[in-house]
Amino acid sequence: MNVVLNNPVLYVVDYPSVDAVEVIDKRSGKGALFRDEAAQRFRTELREMASSATEMDDFGTWIDDYGTLMTQPAVYH
Repeated sequence: MNVVLNNPVLYVVDYPSVDAVEVIDKRSGKGALFRDEAAQRFRTELREMASSATEMDDFGTWIDDYGTLMTQPAVYH
């Protein structure tokens, strides 16, 4: 388990041993778990976003495209 990103908009954890990425949109309190090809695509897009983002709003705009997949409520314990 590797925390890849923790900013005011997103929390991203990579699980390389099972080829999965967990993503939580902190603004909505919802998240998703991407596996296999979806996880690989998300990792690639995240790297591209991180290298080109100039403001925190860029992350929000980008993750909004994943909004329909972010259905699981984030549970804090």
